[in-house]
Amino acid sequence: MTVFQALVLGILQGLSEFLPISSSAHLALAPWIFGWPEPGLAVDVALHVGTLVAVLVFFRDEWIKLTIAAFEIVRTQRVQSVEQRRVVYLVIATIPGAIAGLLLNDYAESTFRSPALIASAMAVMGVVLWFVDRIRPANRPLQSIGWTDAILIGLAQAAALLPGVSRSGATITAGRSLALDRAGAATFSFLMSMPIIAAAAIFKVPHLLKVGGATVPLLVGVLASASSGWLAIAIVMRYVRTHSYGVFAVYRVVVGLAVLALFYVRMHG
Repeated sequence: MTVFQALVLGILQGLSEFLPISSSAHLALAPWIFGWPEPGLAVDVALHVGTLVAVLVFFRDEWIKLTIAAFEIVRTQRVQSVEQRRVVYLVIATIPGAIAGLLLNDYAESTFRSPALIASAMAVMGVVLWFVDRIRPANRPLQSIGWTDAILIGLAQAAALLPGVSRSGATITAGRSLALDRAGAATFSFLMSMPIIAAAAIFKVPHLLKVGGATVPLLVGVLASASSGWLAIAIVMRYVRTHSYGVFAVYRVVVGLAVLALFYVRMHG
């Protein structure tokens, strides 16, 4: 992987992780489209470290409150405040994705990375996102999330193991289906990303560093991912206060259909 390839992949990772357009799809499709060597899932995870930094920095005040709340839960053995409940719900929401990752990791590295499958998932989930966001009211604030909401949004995150579905896209769609307002659905989705990305990094990055080391291209990719990830969060949080998720749904459908067309041409050209 060259420095330029790492830079492009890092920017794609950062932007598409928090825009509901599927980072795994973009990381899998870019090498296929441009004829670059397949970076592999371990490199994908390394680039996710950049987005982990982005979500930690952007929501640093929230994370400080949640950390204090977590220690208070341990100390008092009680869950009382809004922040304490949010800690519990984030833990609950993380469990389905963690289980799915452990069970389906091998498929995620091979079978699930077919360009046709990824493109189809992008297009289909684009339609689902548009439909749900259009028909469901947006009258529940983030503070209203409960146990059932956390479980359902967590199950949606587990489905995002399939490239093209999009972790943020699936969780935001689930949140909107539960009538969360658009900013609240995005915030919970972004906060949910931290535990799952951190767990994947702990599991995969040491092996990657042992095999290839902290190369210059890899470091460039991580820095690009962190910078573009922070920008993507800022864009989404500002945009959805006054707009729907429709533009992201249209992007998913257009890109999905374009990739399917390219796949057909390459297969029959």
